[in-house]
Amino acid sequence: MAGLTDREAYVAFNLTDNIGSVGVDDLAERFGGVAAAWEAYDCKVARHGGEIDFRSEFDKARRYGVAILTPADDGYPEMLRKTRGHPLVLYVKGDVKALSLPSVAIVGTRRATAYGIDQANRFGHDLAQCGWCIVSGLALGIDAEAHKGAIAAGGKTVGVLGSALDRFYPEQNREIAREMVKKGGAVVSEFPFGREPDQQTFPQRNHVIAALASGVLAIEAPVKSGTLITTSIATDIGRTVMALPGRVDSPRSAGCLDLIRNGATLVRCAADVSEALSNLIPPSALRKRTTVCKTEKQAAPSPAVPAFSIEESIIMREVDVEGVSMDRLVQLTGFSASKVRSLCMTLRLKERVRFLPGNRVALLRGD
Repeated sequence: MAGLTDREAYVAFNLTDNIGSVGVDDLAERFGGVAAAWEAYDCKVARHGGEIDFRSEFDKARRYGVAILTPADDGYPEMLRKTRGHPLVLYVKGDVKALSLPSVAIVGTRRATAYGIDQANRFGHDLAQCGWCIVSGLALGIDAEAHKGAIAAGGKTVGVLGSALDRFYPEQNREIAREMVKKGGAVVSEFPFGREPDQQTFPQRNHVIAALASGVLAIEAPVKSGTLITTSIATDIGRTVMALPGRVDSPRSAGCLDLIRNGATLVRCAADVSEALSNLIPPSALRKRTTVCKTEKQAAPSPAVPAFSIEESIIMREVDVEGVSMDRLVQLTGFSASKVRSLCMTLRLKERVRFLPGNRVALLRGD
């Protein structure tokens, strides 16, 4: 493999699975560059044995419409480049520029409650509406809802996989990933084509999530969870850690409550998040000013309640705080399923309803 470029050498190193970026950096400093380090490296064996075939990675990337980024490339995100232990390679489906936008990571349990799902969607939506890119792990539960909220707001969102792009996991979220890419976001992995998810890949994925963002927000997390691994990594690399409080008797909020007790910033809304990160991101970098938390609004003149169409009013009449299924709304209103979905999404954007598990819709508490 004589005559490799630095970016080819990075891809070759990434295929060995025997050395990380810290080791590669040390070798590069010793031998005068990454390509020279590869020439001197004496363990050129692929993860499952055999020779290193870096050219096939570039061929597959072209075939799949995937961009390959290494620290030798200008497009490699600076937030990662400056972080010790950064990935040797990023495989990106979508807009690589999304990886360098002002970002907030939203993470949480896969087994989220209705409260957690609603809040993840709300934070993803409201932060994206303010110009933040939402980074998460495309997992079920909190991750997926944060991505969905950002998409609904017309914002950018980045999903970091714990598998190779061609071994997408979990399959249930593939359509969300397609929508993310279509709307100008990206799906990214540090793993070579063919790598299945395993116990090693997810902690590595969590490191990328934390490193890409200015801050990490935890929404529902048990005391033993991957979420707390991500927040621990975030603390170690100097990122701001935030947590949303939940019920004190809920095991799924216990991890977030512990984070707050141990110094994480308690947040209630997008405004709190932006305030916590204001010393890191200049306001000019964001698209819009974040609105004040509803709980902080005083007796000043209230904004007008959004007007409802007749059809939206019919939906509102049939929904309660406990939630009604979409199928039941079709029966009660006589509207088509697609019409009900469209009306409910409009009401969600007007902040009049929330989405619950089981394809249900509910009024906001207090409405």
